[in-house]
Amino acid sequence: MISVKNLTRNFSSGEAEVKALKGVSFDINCGELVAIIGKSGSGKSTLLNILGLLDKPTDGEYAINGKNVSSFGEKQQAGLRNAVIGFVIQDFALVEKYTVKQNVHIPLIYSKKQIDKEKAVRLVLQKVGLSDKISTPVFKLSGGQKQRTAIARAIVNEPEIILADEPTGALDSDTADEIMRIFETLSREGKTVIIVTHDKDIASRCKRIIEISDGVIISDRKT
Repeated sequence: MISVKNLTRNFSSGEAEVKALKGVSFDINCGELVAIIGKSGSGKSTLLNILGLLDKPTDGEYAINGKNVSSFGEKQQAGLRNAVIGFVIQDFALVEKYTVKQNVHIPLIYSKKQIDKEKAVRLVLQKVGLSDKISTPVFKLSGGQKQRTAIARAIVNEPEIILADEPTGALDSDTADEIMRIFETLSREGKTVIIVTHDKDIASRCKRIIEISDGVIISDRKT
């Protein structure tokens, strides 16, 4: 479970201090499919970076399964990030010259989990419907196929939490629907899936919507 209590994040901008998050608190249970929405500059990307252990809060507590991970050192956070969190972003962040298999295999290079890595890659590619593209260079894929490759890479290490930043922003509506069906399946399998999005249709597919404005939560509702 994810628990955030009184989270704040301040940034210095010249002589001024910008308060990106102002006392944000919520709990997210295992298996929840949650959308975080808000206008540009609302603080949602800052929040996602903290949830992904890519940034630290100025104050407050961020706990995963009861452990205050915001107090961890960089090495501890990096290890936890690799083991527990999978990332999916709008522009895919794939190595274009690598094959699908090579891209999906990257997180396993740093994994300490004792698993059959070749089998793990095959299984996740089957799950996202890309078994037939395993040896295809990424630059030959469509946008939807690239995002499915990115999802496979995000889940190959069996993380508990999937963080997705505008994962359908560069896709047409039919392809976005395919991607959301994958996220819905992951949620049913017990993965916690958190999606930052501007798309109201994508947000409505989630079971819960948290809306942020000017660094504070203004709405937290079930759908």
